[in-house]
Amino acid sequence: MGRRPTKAADNPFCKARLEAARYNDRLFSKDGAAELLGISVSTLSDYELGITKVVPPDMVLKMADLYNAPELRNYYCRELCPLGGDMPVLELEDLDRISIKALAAFRKLGETKDLLLDITEDGVIDESERPQLDKILGTLDELEQVAQSLKVWVKKNL
Repeated sequence: MGRRPTKAADNPFCKARLEAARYNDRLFSKDGAAELLGISVSTLSDYELGITKVVPPDMVLKMADLYNAPELRNYYCRELCPLGGDMPVLELEDLDRISIKALAAFRKLGETKDLLLDITEDGVIDESERPQLDKILGTLDELEQVAQSLKVWVKKNL
């Protein structure tokens, strides 16, 4: 029997465990990971197979810490928590890519600041200003995604 899962191969919890197994051999098996997490093997298997639809948040935190996979927090909040559906999708990228995206977003801040001042100076947002407000929100979303990507990179690599 092989050591690679087939049914759970695309599950983020399983992927994170197997990535972490490169540094901790006990994580290659569900038995070892379950023991380190303080849960049963069948419970971990249910998480990795997607049978458990809502993984307890405290367990996601344990897995994120044990596996050194802070991206699991974002996945949980974005995909499993009913309140986090509008969170940005984070992709694990190298620091140079994140830095370039940050600099590109920072370049837009001057224009965004000016637009915001123009819109809000009279204290009323009328219908003609909505497209500009949408542009401001888009820039803020971009900044949020860059900031979250940088935070995940730092937590994972330092």
